[in-house]
Amino acid sequence: MHRAHQYAIPFENLDVLLRRPVVLDPEASYEKIVRRRRGGWCYEMNGVMGWALKEIGFEAMRISAGVMRVLAGDAQLGNHLCLLVRLDQPYLVDVGFGGSLAEPFPLSASQREDRPYRLGLSEVGDSYWRFTEIAHGGDAFSFDFRAAPADEELLARKCLFLQTDQASPFLQNLVVQRRTADTHLSLRGRVLSTIHSTRVDKKLLNSADELVATLRDKFDLDTPEAATLWPSICARHEALFAGTSPVT
Repeated sequence: MHRAHQYAIPFENLDVLLRRPVVLDPEASYEKIVRRRRGGWCYEMNGVMGWALKEIGFEAMRISAGVMRVLAGDAQLGNHLCLLVRLDQPYLVDVGFGGSLAEPFPLSASQREDRPYRLGLSEVGDSYWRFTEIAHGGDAFSFDFRAAPADEELLARKCLFLQTDQASPFLQNLVVQRRTADTHLSLRGRVLSTIHSTRVDKKLLNSADELVATLRDKFDLDTPEAATLWPSICARHEALFAGTSPVT
């Protein structure tokens, strides 16, 4: 189930950029992701996955995590929802990023390769675990969590903050991601990256039409309204990369 979700459903923040409210209600997320064949972010995708697992009979617990807590501290807690599922042992389940974790990760200090990523879990003190991923040529990405039930009020506050506060990266940048076998596709603004184990191929999008076509052909997202975001995407690209090239 985990692998099938990762291959079929992309991470995307189009609704946030289009100023459409995103809620924690799993039925609303089901309507969006399953019936309307959209993607979503962690609150939606792990919300639906957790709901489905419980309906089937799995013991699935929602847990709140902090992306890059290693750098920004406890203020990051609640900015990510993931799951802990108990079978023969506890497993970290996370389909909320559209990519690195191909299948559940046993809750123990260990490392493995889910190509094109190298993944690891480690204990970092005060009952926290740290999940880390590294792709070719990239910096380490991580999130911290405790194996305890999520603070649902904190998740609700962070979900609202990330879609309304101008400091939120999800209001500043288009992000769409999905896994395809041993590669990972990532669209950030105008830059489409295909991440392999040994290289990263990049392409610069040049028009609103190309953006809509890329969302359709690469991510299975039929979202022509994304064309309205093109001016802000170009402005953000210029602010980040003026005088340099993000594609080499």
